[in-house]
Amino acid sequence: MARVVKVFRTLRNHWKKSTLAVCVLSYGGYWLYGKHCDSVVRREACLLAREFGRQQIAPQERLKKATVILNPSACNGKANNLFEKNAAPILHLAGVEITVVKTDYEGQAKKLMEFMEQTDMLIVAGGDGTLQEVITGLLRRPDQEAFSSTPIGFIPLGSHNSLSPSLHFLSDNKVKDITAATLSILKGETVPVDVLHIKGETQQPVFALIGLRWGAFRDVAAKISKYWYLGPLKTNAAHWFHTLREWPLVQDVSVSLMAPRPRPPDLPPQKAPRPNLLYRILCRLNNYWSPPPEEPPKSEEPERWEEQQLSTPELYIQTHNKNPVEKRINDSLMICAEPQTFTVGDFITVGNKKVKDPTLFTENSTKLEAGACQLKLPEGAAGFYNIDNEEYEAMPVEISLLPRKLRFFMSAERREQLLSQPQ
Repeated sequence: MARVVKVFRTLRNHWKKSTLAVCVLSYGGYWLYGKHCDSVVRREACLLAREFGRQQIAPQERLKKATVILNPSACNGKANNLFEKNAAPILHLAGVEITVVKTDYEGQAKKLMEFMEQTDMLIVAGGDGTLQEVITGLLRRPDQEAFSSTPIGFIPLGSHNSLSPSLHFLSDNKVKDITAATLSILKGETVPVDVLHIKGETQQPVFALIGLRWGAFRDVAAKISKYWYLGPLKTNAAHWFHTLREWPLVQDVSVSLMAPRPRPPDLPPQKAPRPNLLYRILCRLNNYWSPPPEEPPKSEEPERWEEQQLSTPELYIQTHNKNPVEKRINDSLMICAEPQTFTVGDFITVGNKKVKDPTLFTENSTKLEAGACQLKLPEGAAGFYNIDNEEYEAMPVEISLLPRKLRFFMSAERREQLLSQPQ
């Protein structure tokens, strides 16, 4: 008992050191517990991957080949370590033959896609920038029709992973997100996604999966990091300082729209079995003796553009890939423009919400659907676009939709959740 009293007396007499020791031990325990949870997640994922690797294949079959485009600079230089610890072991245990290609500088993924050979699957390990470069390089190829049928897996390793919530469940645990995305690749379930074809006056076309953003909120979001010294107030401060320099924030923009096209029915996942030989012979004889009437060629209608003038502080042209399994009547892109009636307080309030979700728009915003659009900025307007969170110089552009152009691996659980949402 005397020893216990002595310990408590020592803690009381040295309360500052005791408090520091408790804080250090608490943080260390929390850190070790987090590492243990990550190890448990990796182990469970590896056990599931091992079941895929134990599946027998026919003698004439070969192992699946996957080409991985990895950006080591993503996630502040941690992407390579995250991939090697959390994704690569799962792919190896599943018996997938992977070829890892690492990028060394910005824009290299576009050039690498020019020389990529045919593969069973393409895996992008990085963030929005890496994914946008890979998609752009892939669809710029002369033989892009053959390569666009290759299923694509996305492992979220970047600071921005805008497409990932549409394909997998997300959590606060980075390791869990990476392993879940890798397992969805092994399960093989895919979903078609739309692609935006963005063509400027002089540059080569750029392709996007999320959308094009232009306006005051985009400009502020690019400057928030400069006010790091203000801590939690940096977002409010960035929006307020921007209103002091640029108010009013409304700009006039000309948008020419083309009507959306009806969405064709979904193709069956598997080809129908070929009829027997006798049935095919009878069909050919029937067509020979009673040929079907020839239909007159359909005259192509000229493209009809409808021009609209919008006054808005923010314009966002986006796909419907936020819910890729949603049943839609038309193939269209969505044009959203914020109202011009914002006060300074409204601008700061809405701006805080847009930092978390740039696709969020207010109830009074203008929303239009189109099959294609032409965007003309006011004369003398300088600034930048955000195309899938990558910065491009603002200029007049024509944006067209490539419906269901690519196929991405998607988890079955996320598909069921999106299908259950009200349309």
